[in-house]
Amino acid sequence: MSKVAIVTGAAQGIGLAIATRLYQDNFKVALVDYNIEKAQAAAKSLGNNAIALQADVSKRDEVFKMVQATVDHFGDLTVLVNNAGLGPTTPIDTISEEQFRNVYGVNVGGVLWGTQAAHKAFKELGHGGKIINATSQAGVVGNPELALYSGTKFAVRGITQVTARDLAEENITVNAFAPGIVKTPMMFDIAHEVGQNAGKDDEWGMQQFAKDIAMKRLSEPEDVANVVAFLAGPDSDYITGQTIIVDGGMQFH
Repeated sequence: MSKVAIVTGAAQGIGLAIATRLYQDNFKVALVDYNIEKAQAAAKSLGNNAIALQADVSKRDEVFKMVQATVDHFGDLTVLVNNAGLGPTTPIDTISEEQFRNVYGVNVGGVLWGTQAAHKAFKELGHGGKIINATSQAGVVGNPELALYSGTKFAVRGITQVTARDLAEENITVNAFAPGIVKTPMMFDIAHEVGQNAGKDDEWGMQQFAKDIAMKRLSEPEDVANVVAFLAGPDSDYITGQTIIVDGGMQFH
């Protein structure tokens, strides 16, 4: 069985770090992103065994197509990382129906459709595999002003547990990783909004999150990629239904 991984939301931030690490671990990698230009540049920087595919993960058909395209190109699929996500700051009275549909569509829908599409591919290929979902420390403990984001990330943990039970007999493991405050474009946007809402600067916004980290440093995307590499590799074969928190000691479970 060859090592072939799909990473969604792979053009930047945590997704790019995961794709890079899996590539270094000798996976052939499909970098999936809404922004195809960025994904193509990232895939090119990795090498010949990386391809870029465009998909809006909130759309079921697009997710199934990108999984099929990966199998068609590489001839196999062993790991799917449902990483794509949106994280707008949402004070409770500001949430609109459109925003609700958008964030739940990507963060929850993307995991559901990805899981369905990977399950179909694993069955057709005649072997098991690994599904790895992005939750968050905000999906372990509710974070202020993140009702939509936190809600979706709690949902991802639930879906991870249910699908781990449902798919175990087919030798498919399903786990999640829960990053803390990672230096990514999305996180800097959140910090900027939190700061602005309080009439403070971006650094103050970031410190509202960083002050709770036991290790007193923000996470690098590579810190998260290291854990995903463990979940994607053979050392985690007997682990399923779990959420591994990678947050430098913000939440303890």
